[in-house]
Amino acid sequence: MKKVFETVLAGRPLVIETGVLAQLANGACMVRYGDTVVMSTATASAKPRDGIDFFPLSVEFEEKLYSVGKIPGGFIKREGRPTEKAILTSRVIDRPMRPLFPKDLRNDVCIINTVMSVDQDCSPEVAALIGSSIAVCISDIPFNGPIAGIVLGLVDGKVVVNPNAAEREASQMYVTLAGSKDKIVMIEAGADRVSDEVMLDAIKEGHKTIKELCEFIQSIVDEIGKPKFQYTPVVLDHDVWEKVKTLGYDKMRQAVLAVDKQDRDVAIANLTEEIKAAILEQNPDEDTSYMGEAMYKLEKFVVREYLMKEHRRVDGRALDQIRALSADVGLLPRVHGSGLFQRGQTQVLTTLTLGSLGDIQKLDGIDLEETKRYIHHYNMPGYSVGEAKAPRSPGRREIGHGALAERSLVPVIPSAEEFPYALRLVSEVLMSNGSTSQGSVCASTLALMDAGVPIKEPVAGISCGLLVDEEDENKFITFMDIQGIEDFFGDMDFKVAGTKTGITAIQVDIKVQGLSYEIIEQAFAMTKKGREHIIDNVILATIPEPRKELSPYAPKIMQMKIDPDKIREVIGSGGKTINKIISETGVKIDIDDDGNISIAYIDQAAGEKAKQIIRGIIGDIEVGTVFTGKVTRLMTFGAFVEILPGVEGLVHISKLDKKRVDKVEDVCKVGDEMTVKLMEIDEKGRLNLSRKDCLK
Repeated sequence: MKKVFETVLAGRPLVIETGVLAQLANGACMVRYGDTVVMSTATASAKPRDGIDFFPLSVEFEEKLYSVGKIPGGFIKREGRPTEKAILTSRVIDRPMRPLFPKDLRNDVCIINTVMSVDQDCSPEVAALIGSSIAVCISDIPFNGPIAGIVLGLVDGKVVVNPNAAEREASQMYVTLAGSKDKIVMIEAGADRVSDEVMLDAIKEGHKTIKELCEFIQSIVDEIGKPKFQYTPVVLDHDVWEKVKTLGYDKMRQAVLAVDKQDRDVAIANLTEEIKAAILEQNPDEDTSYMGEAMYKLEKFVVREYLMKEHRRVDGRALDQIRALSADVGLLPRVHGSGLFQRGQTQVLTTLTLGSLGDIQKLDGIDLEETKRYIHHYNMPGYSVGEAKAPRSPGRREIGHGALAERSLVPVIPSAEEFPYALRLVSEVLMSNGSTSQGSVCASTLALMDAGVPIKEPVAGISCGLLVDEEDENKFITFMDIQGIEDFFGDMDFKVAGTKTGITAIQVDIKVQGLSYEIIEQAFAMTKKGREHIIDNVILATIPEPRKELSPYAPKIMQMKIDPDKIREVIGSGGKTINKIISETGVKIDIDDDGNISIAYIDQAAGEKAKQIIRGIIGDIEVGTVFTGKVTRLMTFGAFVEILPGVEGLVHISKLDKKRVDKVEDVCKVGDEMTVKLMEIDEKGRLNLSRKDCLK
């Protein structure tokens, strides 16, 4: 039976339709936000998946190009692999929802959001996040919701909920915020150096709208929600846990205490074998297949106990102490810029490649962004964590970390007018033991400065961890610079990147039911202290300012502007003219629709020659200029010489030599090179040249 539920979100109608479409899914709804339409479905397998020790959740955000009236490019004319934007949106929906499912649920759950129509003023990402929450909440899948999500902008100092396209263009930040009626469950932000105080106030303001949405969703659940299905909890047997804890507790407390990750891993592996041998000695027939889960639980218990009860970290640091830091630049001689950043056993090497504006990335998605001038990629090979596995294509995590680093640095990258280059940064994780994404931010700042990119300010990133008392959720501690074991067993990874002026990016992953304002405020204060310490004592101590000159191996850019009506002349029929210029000079030329021309070159003379040729084509050449061209035609009265591609002038027979010339053929033939001087441009635009005036 069809049901329609309506409310207003940021001044635009939000309509939820259920009961007609996708009835075989466990839960489904059609979300209409303005003219944006998203189909959200949630489906669970009937039985748990065997042999796994995790909750198998998958979240998809499917961009259909018909939603914006586009036919996919390429030969196949069908949507292919998800775009980077679609992958990032899937992650933004996954992160706030995953902690609210039962941790011991082993049934496959798949949430699919299909974007069917797009109104650029009404975010399909917001519609999908709300639709995902509704689809799961009204289904029979166990879930501790509802949650809701919005986008926050900052326009003229005022917080704007779900900014429209024009407001997004003018906004100083773009924050995706998700929460329950009580707490914040996810923050994903990009900002142009917004202060911590302004960001916190915006989050509080946005949460008011989220609370209203949660009440709206709950009203839908109250009316049409299904009873939740029963499942068999996966719980370690109490007697087994007590036995392992008794045998290994004291030794585990010693085993986890190590600065070096490998030493700790070896100690825990040895302890596991020791406890297993002790159990088998007592009962040789006992099935010890539970050992992996039991030792995981014991290690988690000990690490959390050190942090919560003793305020002690397993590597000996104070709660607000960052691991040993180091940095270097200029490691790779032929790349355009490189920076190495190390924090404890997290080590990232970032390289920068500069290209012409013709190297910008073209995007084929459902939003308004069609090109990207600054690109950031992140790679984390197996050897970075001591695993023997071959490299593969980047997964969602790698794409997400690259996008986070990119978002962190966008606000300090100079404009194309100030610095007419395309930029590609690649962060190679060489060692990983906690928060490699923020290590990538620091290494990237170093690479940019090493390359001579005039960034506005250095950017650094750091993460903050959280531990919530399992018996009293009002008791918690936060701690700075989490390493892998603390990320693994802790409750939050709160990443903040920024300059000394303000925040440029935030990404928050949590494993608890949500964050209070107090926790967020503490995380902001701690990460601000950390990033300022890294900027002052590591980045600026390594390279105080961007280099004054680019690498000799980087292309140099020469710019000029021509009348847009002359563009066709420069390009020529089928690109013949411009390709000839490129072939003759070895430069790279990019022309936009406004007549802005960028000439990328390594050799200065080649760049100047290309510029001179273009000026000649558009008629912007000066009398008295000397050219070396080719003879194209011989006439009885003189020779025609092509001084620039497509530009010819006449050398009259009287101007061929200092002595009298009877026949043109006595001096030259077609194909000869000839150095000539432009003597005159007559009233009809014809060029009169002289060879005689170039002879010594």
